[in-house]
Amino acid sequence: MLNVDEAFEEIISNVSVINESEKTDIFNCCGRILFNDLIAGINIPSQNNSAMDGYAIISDDIVNATPDNPVCLKIIDEIQAGHELNNEKLTNGHAIRIMTGAPIPDGADCVVQFEDTEEIGDMVNIYKKPAKHENIRFAGEDIKKGEIILRRGTRIDSAESGLISSLNIKEFLVYKRPKAGIISTGDELTEPGEEYTGKTINSNAYMLYSEIKKYGGDPCYKGIVSDNYENVKKIFLELMDNDIIISSGGVSMGRYDFIPDVLKDIGIDIKVHKVLMKPGKPVIFGTYGSKLFFGLPGNPVSVMVSFMQFVRPALLKMTGNSKILKPVIKAQIKEDIIKKKGRKNFIRGIFTVENGMPVVHTTGPQGSGILTSMSAANCLIILSEEVEVIKNGEYVDIQLTGHIEI
Repeated sequence: MLNVDEAFEEIISNVSVINESEKTDIFNCCGRILFNDLIAGINIPSQNNSAMDGYAIISDDIVNATPDNPVCLKIIDEIQAGHELNNEKLTNGHAIRIMTGAPIPDGADCVVQFEDTEEIGDMVNIYKKPAKHENIRFAGEDIKKGEIILRRGTRIDSAESGLISSLNIKEFLVYKRPKAGIISTGDELTEPGEEYTGKTINSNAYMLYSEIKKYGGDPCYKGIVSDNYENVKKIFLELMDNDIIISSGGVSMGRYDFIPDVLKDIGIDIKVHKVLMKPGKPVIFGTYGSKLFFGLPGNPVSVMVSFMQFVRPALLKMTGNSKILKPVIKAQIKEDIIKKKGRKNFIRGIFTVENGMPVVHTTGPQGSGILTSMSAANCLIILSEEVEVIKNGEYVDIQLTGHIEI
């Protein structure tokens, strides 16, 4: 039986990037992964422009300007944002009224803001000397033409979509989403919305569906499969056109836990079976060529934790993402925790900040069927295999579950 780190390395080492692209646009790109380096075709800003509403001037004209001894210049023009320059040229003794974002006229080398001036007729008194180039944004100051702006493998979020659109790019290539088949096993299950008969309502499939979409996959749910060997095998074979197949339930040692035998029967090379972790010990991972197979436990919290530790990073790597690890930080525990040696524990927790420092406490009872505790958590408290007791006030590692990968 492997420990968590060994299982992670075994899984990740067997994941291949799906090196295929598809086109997306700036309306549908969030969460997608760039397939190519993004190179700027223009300068940002495209030309020198004003960072303030004020007056474009020549700094040598106002070297002696003070609040008690203002320098008076003649206003000869006004330039608004979006204006195209038409041979406007500033000469000594003159000023041009200018708005934020407007292009800097030839001859001007700084902008004095309105607050440091007083306009009287066609003249302006300047009470403060700005430094040369003050309040000017230079062409290419943010982005230079030809510069690599975003690297292949970058996950696109809101800021990145704005950056891409600012470069006059509307469509571009991203990694193709891996197809992911989902099945739930168990005669005890029923689907949400059906007449309630006391059976267990299936939640795992819908958590998995949401998580797969969140992390870049294209999910397909095949429904509940009854506890029958041939039925389970039939469904797995039907899913073989997917890049990744994820099942929940049927991986333990029960009489009707058929998943391990079915995987072997259809030729899956099982590389991980059972991991020294709690919850999620019975997890299975196997490969068939480049296809990945994950057999997750049946309890909802076990599904979420094992998905987070193993399936999520595998999906991210498949989609070309250069960042696959969730952040782990230190936090001060606010209660005592007792556990058995032998397995790494992932305990649902809530972290906050007190006096500038992260603190954490558990969500309460940690049964692997208590899904409300997963919903309440914003982190997982990680306790190593050797730990038996953690005392109130000690520092522990916490994994930020709601945080974008770094």
